[in-house]
Amino acid sequence: MALLIESTALIGLERRGRGASAFGSVTREEDLAIAAITASEILVGRYNADSPQRRITRERWVEDALGRLPLLPFELAVARQYAKLWADLSAGGSMIGLHDIQVAATALTHGYGVLTDNVRNFERVPGLVVRQQAWS
Repeated sequence: MALLIESTALIGLERRGRGASAFGSVTREEDLAIAAITASEILVGRYNADSPQRRITRERWVEDALGRLPLLPFELAVARQYAKLWADLSAGGSMIGLHDIQVAATALTHGYGVLTDNVRNFERVPGLVVRQQAWS
């Protein structure tokens, strides 16, 4: 199954000092991608760096990651799935973050699972295959 890498998994990889080339260690058989919202989340991280040097390092890491991973857009089909998930999760009392709903909607629309460090939230989404990231 193809996997959509969620921002917590990417941030964890970057914080452990692993390069974006580590994506290949997930599995050789699965396609990897990111959702458009995930791209924006990791781009914000470079502006929140605590020093100029850290910002440069993080910016390089983010741009390398964005260059390696296909981006799945937030299009009308994803928007429809997003609206349904939001309504269903809200009605069921198991709401998750709006960015997480957007990632889940993107994954479900395109037939992807989600690779994350935030398994607890994503497991609330019916029908979504969720995998804990395993980069060491």
